[in-house]
Amino acid sequence: MANLTAEVISIGDEMTSGARLDTNGQWLSRRLGELGINVEYHTTVGDSLSNNVDVFRTAANRVDIVITTGGLGPTRDDLTREVLGMLSSQPLELRPEILSQIEAMFTRRGRVMAQRNEVQAMFPATSLVIANPHGTAPGIDIAIPRDGGGSCRVMALPGVPAEMKQMFEETVAPRLMELAGGANHIRHHVMKFFGTGESDMELRLGEMIARDRVPRVGITVSEATLSLRITAMADSEAKCLEQIEPTRVEILEKVGDLFFGEGEGYEQYNAIDDSLRERKESLVIVELGYAAPLGDWFASLGDTPAFRGAVSLASIDQLLQFTSCETLPLALSTLRTQAAASWVLLVDRYPALPKGEDALLPPTEFRVDVVAPNNEMISIEHKIAGHPDILHARVAKMAMAFLRQQFAATPY
Repeated sequence: MANLTAEVISIGDEMTSGARLDTNGQWLSRRLGELGINVEYHTTVGDSLSNNVDVFRTAANRVDIVITTGGLGPTRDDLTREVLGMLSSQPLELRPEILSQIEAMFTRRGRVMAQRNEVQAMFPATSLVIANPHGTAPGIDIAIPRDGGGSCRVMALPGVPAEMKQMFEETVAPRLMELAGGANHIRHHVMKFFGTGESDMELRLGEMIARDRVPRVGITVSEATLSLRITAMADSEAKCLEQIEPTRVEILEKVGDLFFGEGEGYEQYNAIDDSLRERKESLVIVELGYAAPLGDWFASLGDTPAFRGAVSLASIDQLLQFTSCETLPLALSTLRTQAAASWVLLVDRYPALPKGEDALLPPTEFRVDVVAPNNEMISIEHKIAGHPDILHARVAKMAMAFLRQQFAATPY
């Protein structure tokens, strides 16, 4: 495959003003890197026609591929299609089939399409459409001529993250692989881990995360949960899967003690739900202090026999009053009986977070109690420090990891 270079351009006054964080650019850079494309520049530009023309022209003259997000809406400050028409010296033309798709989308949503939305079906004459299954802003794929000859491939995507990601995976990534002259199939396999930091994970994986490895293994971290994405590229789906499976096995050999599941959206609460269903058991949660993320996460599972509910209170004293009990073990046992649950998970307690951008939170202590089906209570204490934005999530995830340990130690 050719060694391609890329630039990511994020468009919108909300980006340049700092009103919105550019998460699209971060995501695109990771995905392009996984495809073996070197991202050399990130550019953010506001909603100015002249500035957009300058930015696009500069990018086209210095990289092979430009991926943009934003500027494809129906309003007057959405300028991307106009810029691409100017730089390609091509008129914008109406694509009737695209207009029909947009009108149909409004009809399905029970809305009347404004005439202004017709502009979203306008494309430079030689451009290709990047289909948008869930939005009214199709993407634009076009070659822009360079000043010194040759051309740069520009693929413009909408700014809505969910739409942009699906369009990239389904259309942009395959076209980029074709452009590179190599594989025409790509498959991803995501494995989830908890219990260590990114640097330790890299150390344990060693050469597995080398950029030239086939298939590639990339690490991302979200609120202390680590994801390993295996990216395989080959000339058939079967060959992609042949690459993925031995890599998956090798990862489990190296860091299997931290592994809890597979899939982009799979989290520890999904793993706990699966385990409880398999065991034909259930769980009730108690969260004390200044947060209750576990209750929200487990409620998001929907109708499941494994989750019997959650209680959020300020302190153990309130829990004792709530259950009319004199001791914590008796209170948890009572709650378990009232909820008809097999297990109880208690977090005591989520700390209050400091206010202000520069506020720091000193190391704080919390305790996790688990009551097993045999009424045995197992406890662990932690001291934790970290950024206030993710501290409560880390406390909750450490509590879930401790519960999973008890599952492993408790036969059923």
